[in-house]
Amino acid sequence: MITPAPRPRSRWLAVVVALTIAALALTGCGRAKKIPPEQQAAQAYLTALGAADPATAGQHTTDAGAASATIGASLAGLGGDGVRGELRVTGLTDRQPTSATAHYDASWQLPGLSTPWKYAGSLPMVKQAENWRVDWKASDIHPQLVDGSHLALKRSQPPRAALQDGNGTPLFRPTAVVTVGINPPAVRDLSGLATRLAAVPALQTTAGEIISAVKAAGKGQFVPIITLRRPAYEQIKAKIYNLPGTQFQSETRLLPPTSNFGKPLLGSVGPATAEIVQASQGQVKAGDTVGLSGLQQALDAQLRGTPGVEVYAASDTDATPGAKLGTVTPPVAGKPVRLTLDSGLQAAADATLARESRPASIVALQPSTGKILAVANSASAPGDIALTGQYPAGSTFKIATYTAAFQTDPALTAATAVDCPPTVTVNGRTFENEDEFEHGRIPLTAAFGYSCNTTAISFGMKLPAGALAKAANSLGLGGDWKLPVPAFPGSIPATATGTEQAAEAIGQGKVLVSPLLMASMAGAAASGTRSLRHCSSASRPSPARHWAAG
Repeated sequence: MITPAPRPRSRWLAVVVALTIAALALTGCGRAKKIPPEQQAAQAYLTALGAADPATAGQHTTDAGAASATIGASLAGLGGDGVRGELRVTGLTDRQPTSATAHYDASWQLPGLSTPWKYAGSLPMVKQAENWRVDWKASDIHPQLVDGSHLALKRSQPPRAALQDGNGTPLFRPTAVVTVGINPPAVRDLSGLATRLAAVPALQTTAGEIISAVKAAGKGQFVPIITLRRPAYEQIKAKIYNLPGTQFQSETRLLPPTSNFGKPLLGSVGPATAEIVQASQGQVKAGDTVGLSGLQQALDAQLRGTPGVEVYAASDTDATPGAKLGTVTPPVAGKPVRLTLDSGLQAAADATLARESRPASIVALQPSTGKILAVANSASAPGDIALTGQYPAGSTFKIATYTAAFQTDPALTAATAVDCPPTVTVNGRTFENEDEFEHGRIPLTAAFGYSCNTTAISFGMKLPAGALAKAANSLGLGGDWKLPVPAFPGSIPATATGTEQAAEAIGQGKVLVSPLLMASMAGAAASGTRSLRHCSSASRPSPARHWAAG
């Protein structure tokens, strides 16, 4: 019989020690760490605060009513619905039987902002009747908030970037203005005041309009009549300043060099309207300065930049901003846009049309580059007719007719002899030259120079179907310009016959163009390329190339 050798004592000891360590480890893992009651109370307050629940948060403080009111006002000041925070206790210090300090980190998500607002703070904890509570002060919301105030957001817009001319010179500059208006409580004789003000041409109003505006205004509400540049206001100040009920508000606005400079193309800048705020999907707030019309509005997102958002301590009595408590996002400056406009040419075009009482427009274009150098409209023009007007082309459209003739007849030259009779009849309809002038048989260039309707119609009637439309398209008609503001690229029926075909040959019939298009077509004829061609293809430069030089 073989007797097993006894195990060494050291091996048994090692096994016992290992088992003991494992048991201790398992026992330690299964035992939950006890959280001090003051920390639990602090976290309960912070959780309710972050959940935007003022009533519950207030119950965890020594003054539920005051805490609930201040917390509610602060949540509203941070944006109201949608405000949520993650606030967590990070530790305890100064622990005593009835007091302690709880430290925490806060991270608030505010409506419309992707960047959270973060800060660290501490809470004074006190034990009352066996219950731990936050010893209430306004600083229990933010360490720098003082009693009598609440949190509030403040948007800070960066300076608006410049809309520049082709040389990089800003077209709009800060300009002193005065808004002339009425303070209804101070009016003694509304009818008499309205009559006196309406008699001043610079105010551009009527007595009826003034009376209606004052009656429609709220109690004590300032009623604006017109905003004038300060020099213009100084010229009429003596006539209106001392009239009982008048009131004047001075400020600085971004304005072009003159009141009619580039109007309405460039547009205007001012406080955002309710419609703009609503359409912005939260990007624009009431009181923001934005582009209100024209290029200033079309390029507004680039020019205005991104507002910064800061948190302030606002007074509970009048909401006046006090100490700045933090920055959520800093403002980001907009980027300037350099247009192709030539300020000198623009001023000259505006001055020319200032003397014109009828609706009229001017477009100046550089044929070699397609750059638009000036766009002007008379004061009586219904909008920006230089770009959006839709008019019969008239004789200027003969550019397309002769282009079509050259495209379809390789033997045709500028020296080809053609007839310029006083009249021509098509299907019973007689077309004539102005005052029925005639020049007999002359070179084609002379017929074009004399603007012989009869010659152009003779060519037009010989064109294959669709040839005139094709030629007009090659010169830019119907181009996909993709400008930042509306513009009419023209239209022409694909085909026409009979008298309609004859009328289209001299820019009548159903041919419609804008002044911008005709400037472009003339430029194309001069340069041999479509003046606006770089706007008609995605592979070419930016669609704003006409306006944005860089």
